[in-house]
Amino acid sequence: MCGIFCSVHARGSDNPEFQELKGQLKAANAARGPDAQRSLVISVNETNQHGLDLDFFASELRLRGDAPVVQPHEQEGDVLCWNGEVFEGMEIDEHENDGVRLFEAIRSLSNPDTDLPGLLGSIEGPYALVFYHGTSKRLYFARDPLGRRSLLVHKPSQAHPYFLLTSVSIGENSQYDLEELSTDCIFCLDIGRLVLSKFTRDEFHNSCTTLPRNVGLNDIPALAFAELARVNTALPLNDNPLIPSLDTENLPPEISEAINQLISHLERSVMLRVRHIPVLSNQAGQARVAVLFSGGIDSTILAFLAHRHVPINEPIDLLNVAFENPRKIHVQVNGNTAALPKRIKKQLLRDRDRATGEEACPAESEQTSYMVPDRLTGLTEVEELRRLCPGRTWNFVEVDVPYEESQAARALVEAIMFPGRTNMDLSLAMALYFASKAEGRVRTLGEYHPYTSPARVLLNGLGSDELLGGYGRHRTAFAHRSWQGLIDELQLELDRIPTRNLGRDDRVISSNGKETRHPFLSLEVVTFLAQLPVHLKLDPRLEVGMGDKTLLRLAAHRVGLVEASVRKKRAMQFGSHSARMEGGEGEKKGHLTIQEISSRLSSR
Repeated sequence: MCGIFCSVHARGSDNPEFQELKGQLKAANAARGPDAQRSLVISVNETNQHGLDLDFFASELRLRGDAPVVQPHEQEGDVLCWNGEVFEGMEIDEHENDGVRLFEAIRSLSNPDTDLPGLLGSIEGPYALVFYHGTSKRLYFARDPLGRRSLLVHKPSQAHPYFLLTSVSIGENSQYDLEELSTDCIFCLDIGRLVLSKFTRDEFHNSCTTLPRNVGLNDIPALAFAELARVNTALPLNDNPLIPSLDTENLPPEISEAINQLISHLERSVMLRVRHIPVLSNQAGQARVAVLFSGGIDSTILAFLAHRHVPINEPIDLLNVAFENPRKIHVQVNGNTAALPKRIKKQLLRDRDRATGEEACPAESEQTSYMVPDRLTGLTEVEELRRLCPGRTWNFVEVDVPYEESQAARALVEAIMFPGRTNMDLSLAMALYFASKAEGRVRTLGEYHPYTSPARVLLNGLGSDELLGGYGRHRTAFAHRSWQGLIDELQLELDRIPTRNLGRDDRVISSNGKETRHPFLSLEVVTFLAQLPVHLKLDPRLEVGMGDKTLLRLAAHRVGLVEASVRKKRAMQFGSHSARMEGGEGEKKGHLTIQEISSRLSSR
């Protein structure tokens, strides 16, 4: 994991305000890579009157090789800022750094305009990159097809005539208009052309072109990792039989084979994401891998598969976050009285106090504050893992977030998640921010001890609901238009994965010097599940907890995760109680921006 930054601006326009902005953005990116950082400035001159400065910065979180590698990579006028991991498509020894190897491969290309899409389309892994080709004076920048790594872009405007690329922002700011870089293509900015003209928005657009990701034509096979596969459109037979239970004995052969293939693909994806993580000098015998763990089926099967590939003498940390939520606590203690008139609420409270002889016990309130749904399922599921995986130390890390602490961190989280700005963005970002800080406690021999996870790699179950039909809207689509409606909805899910949560989540988690890895979003797993007939993935004719993500539930049951296999879907912000900290239910709509909600509350 790295933080990368690049700015392009006309010489002489580098005013103090812009210098300060660059410094702040570099500092924000440095938090993503605490092991090494470096800046590099390249000046491009065509005449004495015209010139452009390219300012590169990169930080490094060491997760590959034997030693930290200082970025940006530079050789003979070529520069690479790399924020990514190569898991497939390029042989990289455990002692090597993938950024170094990729830089060598890019520099060996005859013509980046024609050859770079082929190189990137042959590797699998999350990435964002900026590459400057000194000979042609061209700047290339891109994200992987799924958008698993953040890269934000500001295009020149009349008020702010400079170009910015950055992994993370400093929040809303009048000096830029940042947006997520599209994953549809690879971008190329002709610096040589731009330096001959005034650095205006029009000239920028004239100098910026796009390269198609997939260069496979006619008899040339398509690149393996250039684009997302399409969802299989084959409709099931009308009399397709129902699965009687999650017991995997005596299933039809095609379903049994699909289960085995899913386990195989997912296990390989997990293996590639937990192997070859360096042991730091102060980390011997400590956890190198952690799981964002709710106790749900997604995080549990990832933890189980990680167990198969992490050395048995190393712990695996299970990060379980819970928020002290005043609104939820009020409901627990006083009942759901939100819709009642104030005089009736007061009377109910007086009646309760007279009946008990005292007000609610503070210690009791504190004990229940963090018994959120995800804590309860997490505590249950870690016991199933312990039964199935003897000899493994599972550190169940209880990350408890007091209300005051969550509110104190709110401004920082809002800045990190920007340009995400909705209430749902904030609820999810808060949960991920504190989970990735990984500061909590573990219970050992019946006693609690403070504990901060040293793991830098966090496994995340995101993607399974989109690929396997885990949302209520999939059931709704089936109810309205049967199997065809469900197939269309699954295609829509796949199409919008790159534009939804991944960039935001990357910015938030990486701000704590951690890297999130998504085994369900390996392009190998995505392709396998997309091309599988829909009736082998889910069956909305069955009840919730069986008909959603049916194939994953069958896979979990087959490997022995019987309790996890029947657990129902619960959104992270509700399972951890990071959502709806205060205010009325109707006023905290997820799609509203934070500013809209603040305006509504202040006008009451």
